[in-house]
Amino acid sequence: MSVWDEVVGQEHVIDVLRGAVAEPRAMTHSWLFTGPPGSGRSVAARAFAAALQCEAGGCGVCRACTTTLGGSHADVTVVATDKVTIGIDEVRDLVGRAARRPSSGRWQIIIVEDADRMLERTTNVLLKSIEEPPAHTVWILCAPSTQDVLPTIRSRCRSVVLRVPPVEAVAGLIERRDGAEPQVALEAARAAQSHIGIARRLARDPEARARRTQILEIARDIRGVGDAVVAAGRLVAVAQAEARAATQERDAAEKAELLRALGADAGQTLPPRLRSQVSELERDQKRRATRYQRDVLDRAMLDLLSLYRDVLLLQLGSDVEPVNTAMSGTVRALAADSEPLQTLRRMDAVGQARERLDANVAPLLAVEAMTVALRPQG
Repeated sequence: MSVWDEVVGQEHVIDVLRGAVAEPRAMTHSWLFTGPPGSGRSVAARAFAAALQCEAGGCGVCRACTTTLGGSHADVTVVATDKVTIGIDEVRDLVGRAARRPSSGRWQIIIVEDADRMLERTTNVLLKSIEEPPAHTVWILCAPSTQDVLPTIRSRCRSVVLRVPPVEAVAGLIERRDGAEPQVALEAARAAQSHIGIARRLARDPEARARRTQILEIARDIRGVGDAVVAAGRLVAVAQAEARAATQERDAAEKAELLRALGADAGQTLPPRLRSQVSELERDQKRRATRYQRDVLDRAMLDLLSLYRDVLLLQLGSDVEPVNTAMSGTVRALAADSEPLQTLRRMDAVGQARERLDANVAPLLAVEAMTVALRPQG
């Protein structure tokens, strides 16, 4: 057993990180892990942190390894935001923690899983600590690409680039970790396009697989503008419902905890000083729900792109393995009903909708424009 067991398809990265663990005198204290979504950036970061804290370099079974991987090690701090951005106060707290000596571990390790979600003024707070960290501190920043962080940050970090893991490696991980049937694991890995987290959810949750199928069937069901408008409303409604379901219980617990800390009861009229703290929490929760809704819609669009990719491959006579093996009937119907140029235009429409969402265009407007463009032409 080893802390590297779940870092699948990244042998080149594991070799680099093992080398750093083995030579602490040559240790780089600031790292930037980059790779596409689902490549396992945060998994690799936690494994690296565990290996650094472990006396044996990452055995996977000692207390240092298990507490680091489990998120309870006193000297390993992990920051992953549910909001659109990481706040400047959070980063100031991290800088203060980075200055402390480790209480029980070998290193004080700070992992920022969403470094690309820091605004420039927030990132600037990190510069001094990342450039000249204490001898006992290691920073590990994670982002989709080096272009997603400021040049001043990436120039101060050692870069580690993860790649999309092979489908077979992801399927094997799901079989081992989750006990999924081999065929289910393989179909989930393909449908997720090797995104490990999404593949695990699809393999374990039949409802998630059903929702994805419903999204892909939208491409087949849109025959005119009316269908497109209805489909857009359905997509946005599903995203809103998922966002509420994912955040509602947590929001209520956070608010109750804050009221207890303030010595107030639910429904009690609060003085302005305390009311402002509750309002700030509610604003943070709204931002978190907004991000979740965007993420759900973006994932739906990526699924649609994968479907049109399969359609285009069939139209061009390619023998490349399709992503959506369980949707072969829909793929054949769409391929027979259109030309490759129209398929490319549909893919462009989906890509443009993703860009509009990223630019804060109202979700319903962005999705309606996309679904209208997906209808048959001529």
